[in-house]
Amino acid sequence: MSLLALLVEHPFSDDEPLIHTIDASFTKGEVVERVDAFAEALDGSPGDSAAVPVVADGLDALVAMFGCWQAGAAFVPINPRQPKPAIERARAATADLDADGAAFVLWTSGTTGEPKPVRHTHEAYLELIDRVLGPLRAGGTANPSRPPSPNLIPVSMALNAGIYNALFGLRAGAPLVLMDRFTTRDFAELVPRYNIRSTVLPPAALTMLNDDAAVLSLAPLKYVRSITAPLSPFQARRFTDRFGALVLNSYGQAEIGEVIGWTAADAKAHPDRVGAAGRAHPGVEIRIDEPDPNGVGELLVCPPNAAIDLAPDRLTSDGFVRTGDLARIDDADFVWIEGRRSDLINRGGNKVFPDEVEEVLASVDGVRAVAVFAVPDKRLGEVPVAAVVGDASDAALDAAVRAHLAAYKAPGAYHRVPALPRSEVGKVLRRQLVEEFS
Repeated sequence: MSLLALLVEHPFSDDEPLIHTIDASFTKGEVVERVDAFAEALDGSPGDSAAVPVVADGLDALVAMFGCWQAGAAFVPINPRQPKPAIERARAATADLDADGAAFVLWTSGTTGEPKPVRHTHEAYLELIDRVLGPLRAGGTANPSRPPSPNLIPVSMALNAGIYNALFGLRAGAPLVLMDRFTTRDFAELVPRYNIRSTVLPPAALTMLNDDAAVLSLAPLKYVRSITAPLSPFQARRFTDRFGALVLNSYGQAEIGEVIGWTAADAKAHPDRVGAAGRAHPGVEIRIDEPDPNGVGELLVCPPNAAIDLAPDRLTSDGFVRTGDLARIDDADFVWIEGRRSDLINRGGNKVFPDEVEEVLASVDGVRAVAVFAVPDKRLGEVPVAAVVGDASDAALDAAVRAHLAAYKAPGAYHRVPALPRSEVGKVLRRQLVEEFS
C-alpha cells in the first residue's frame, strides 16, 4: 500500500477542512488540488528511483511529499530554516543518492557523527504507524460515530517527527493542525481552539512552556507524549504540576520507528513508573546486551521492520538492532533509558551517566539549561564537565551534585555558555561541546 492512500482515501469529504494552521484552514479538496499541481510540475514521472529534494515546511512540505509520491518519486525534505550553506550541502548530497524505491529519505541528526541517509519504504513506514495505532484502536476508547480529534503537529514537517505524526493522524482519519514554527503563544492558542486533549512535544518545547509565565493554562490537554530526545523527569514533573497534563515518554529511532511507549491504561496503572520510556509495542522484541550489576547495558531491539540500509555493524547475528543507547528493564517490563553509550563517561573506572547529573543540576535555582559531557584527563582517562546556561554559582552546583550523587559524578568544571548547541529537534550536540572545551 502506498502512503499516498492516507490522503486520497481519507474519510473526509472534499469540502471538509482537513488541514489547519494558526491563521487558515484548507479542505481536503484544496489539499488534493495542490498535490495534483505539484505532481504535474515535476516534469513527467521521475520513476521509483528518483529522489526529489524539497526545501519546504508546514503545508508546503506536506503537499510536496504527497506530490512526489503521486509522481512516483521519493520525497527528500530539506528544512528551510537551516543556514543556506547547509541547504546547498543537502541538495548536493541528494544528487548522488539512489532512493531505491523509497517513499522518502531522511538524514540522521548527526549528534555523534556525520548525518547519514535513512530510506523509508511505503510498506515499512505504514507498519511503523500501525504498530502504535493498532493497540490504541484495540483499546475501544474511540467513539466510532465521531471523527478523531485533530492531530496537532508542533514540529517541523521537514523532520521525521513531523512526517510521522502527520501520517499517523491521517491514518487515524483525523484532521491535522500544523505549526510551521513552534512558539509557546501559538501552541497555547491552538490547544483550546481545536480541543486538543493529547499531543506530542519535544523536550525543548516542554521546557519552553514550563518557563513561559505568560502561558497560564493548556486546558483541555490531558496527555503529552515526549518525542525526538530523552526528557528529563524533572521537566516532566514541572509540566504536570503546572498544567495538569501527564507527560509520557516513548522511544524510537528514525531507522526503526517507535518501538517502546506508553498506553493510557499503563499510565493509570503505573503512575510510579512515569519517567520510563514505556514498554515494548506489540511485535517488538527487546533485550539488554552485557548488563552491568545494575542491569544497565546497550538496548537491543528487533522490530517487525527497519529501514533498508542498516549497516552490518548495527545488527547482531540474530537480527537485533544495536541502538547505541544504554537502558535497563524493570520487573514490570518498563524500559528506562540511561543515556547514549557514546556519552557514558568512564572516570577512572567509575561510570557517570550525564543525564543523571544533568537532572540534579537543572534543579538548581538560576540554571536554565545544562549539558554534561566528558573531556580527556591524563590521570583518570576522562572526567565529566558541565556547560551551564544561567547564573548559578559553581559552589551551588557542586553542592547539589554532592548532596544527591556519589562524589565522583561531580563535574570537574562548570563552563558558562549563552546557549547549548542543539539540533533542529532540540537534541544537545554534545560533540560540539566536547570539541570546544576539551
